[in-house]
Amino acid sequence: MLKLHIQQTSPNPIQLQLECAPGELHALVGPSGSGKTSTLRLIAGLQKPQGGYIEWAGQDWFNTDSKRGALLSQSPAQRSCGFLFQQYALFPHLNALDNVLIALYNSPHSESQRRIAAKQWLDKMGIGDLAQRLPAELSGGQQQRLGLARALAKEPGLLLLDEPFSAIDTPTRQQLYQTLAEIRQQMGISIILVTHDLREANLLADRITVIDQGISLQTAKPEHLFKKPRNARVAELVGIPNIYRGVFNQGRLQWANTSFSFGVVDKGKIPPETEVAWVIPQEGIALDTHHSSDDAFTPIPIEVRRISALGQIAVVQMTIIGTDQEMTWQASSSEIKRLQLNAGIKATLKLDCQQIHIMPLRPINDPRLFKQTAL
Repeated sequence: MLKLHIQQTSPNPIQLQLECAPGELHALVGPSGSGKTSTLRLIAGLQKPQGGYIEWAGQDWFNTDSKRGALLSQSPAQRSCGFLFQQYALFPHLNALDNVLIALYNSPHSESQRRIAAKQWLDKMGIGDLAQRLPAELSGGQQQRLGLARALAKEPGLLLLDEPFSAIDTPTRQQLYQTLAEIRQQMGISIILVTHDLREANLLADRITVIDQGISLQTAKPEHLFKKPRNARVAELVGIPNIYRGVFNQGRLQWANTSFSFGVVDKGKIPPETEVAWVIPQEGIALDTHHSSDDAFTPIPIEVRRISALGQIAVVQMTIIGTDQEMTWQASSSEIKRLQLNAGIKATLKLDCQQIHIMPLRPINDPRLFKQTAL
């Protein structure tokens, strides 16, 4: 288990809490400059935070709190983690085999044993026949496999991946997803993955942490994160298309700047007459071109503004008639055809109120507030 609680005020404010369970793949997502790569570097010991602790399997790698035990900061070599950098950081003058051997430099085994182990890792990555090639003679996918072989050569308990799939084509990416899954199963290794691709995080991760301006805003399983973001900023960062404001008052949500209100269940934590943000997942949205009545839904008149076809999926952009509000709906092309939807058509929007999720407008630990507060 990795446990991390770090903070610093300069050069960039950071206040992060993170846990990664044994065998878990934990993704870090957030905008550029949010602190994702810095987090990996802090875990690996390549950067040193001003305060907090980093613990792996009950052992402190870094600690500034005397109540937790001895004050210390282990070197990168002392930490049981492998690091695959975004640009792989391969040594251009060394062949593939020697690049992996670098990771085994401090191994107690003999040189011949180290060479055998390095070759075995190249074989596991499917590039054993390329052992004598220089990095420049390898394709992007082969370089990535080489970087992964080097990161795993010490058989670490924790693997850190910084945007590892961003520079390779889709078929190669799919192959490497499979390779990563096999390694994870065989080694039982914990993995922290930095990615800007939300689909990738949703596909691969057991849990996702959203980071913004050096602060961890929410950690959750993918299905929970995308349906129930903690606040409006998280919803924005994970790409939820329909984010609105309203006032929540004892089980009733009034949609801001409209005459529509919905019965919404909450956990009783929101005071009366509180301004909130709210979202609804795509499966909670339906359109009816026949304007049929249904007591289970509040009918909302809309006009289709634009339909963008994306293969078998179409994105429908609609305006709520009589308001300045808009909504985006994704549906199959067959559903669009069945409804005979075209730009300019008026229809009835139906929202499943049970799937509406209300939340605070801003994080409690808002990064803008944090910048003004000493740690």
